[in-house]
Amino acid sequence: MTFRKILAALGLTLALSPLANAVPILGGNIYVTETGNVTATYLGHTAGYTNELYLYMPTNGLGVIFNNHTTPVGTTFDLGSFTAGTELIFAIYVLNTGETFYSGDASRNADGLAHAVVDTEYSADAAYVGFEDLLGGGDLDYDDVKFSFTNIGTTEVPEPAPLVLFALGLLGLGLARRKHS
Repeated sequence: MTFRKILAALGLTLALSPLANAVPILGGNIYVTETGNVTATYLGHTAGYTNELYLYMPTNGLGVIFNNHTTPVGTTFDLGSFTAGTELIFAIYVLNTGETFYSGDASRNADGLAHAVVDTEYSADAAYVGFEDLLGGGDLDYDDVKFSFTNIGTTEVPEPAPLVLFALGLLGLGLARRKHS
């Protein structure tokens, strides 16, 4: 195997690696990463409908956290203290339609579709959540209510390790060379 082919395999590995990282997760479950306070920050909306954001589980008396048409962008809200590993389930109530949609697994929603996207790589100290507010998936932009949180993570699809990708690249080159001979 030539040095050029090894470099090509390494380049392919490096090119594919970013695709496995930092991808927002549709329907990702949201978990507290370290015991302590969780703070939410309102990031805005693109929705025509009026949505109210709630912390659905664990049960609490917080009420409306953000209203997408009346809350100023940048407003923060202290959700309280939680134990590491606690799942936080958020809900938006759409005032115009009377529908409620939940973060996490699609089975939580009446239409069987995931309505929230989670990005744990949003910033160094916060994760991003964006909701879709229309039954049946709407326009699938997941920015009808947008907010970030400190101290949360999500369940993620396991990513292939860069060494595994490199090994697969070398295997492919070896098979191609064998076929060429």
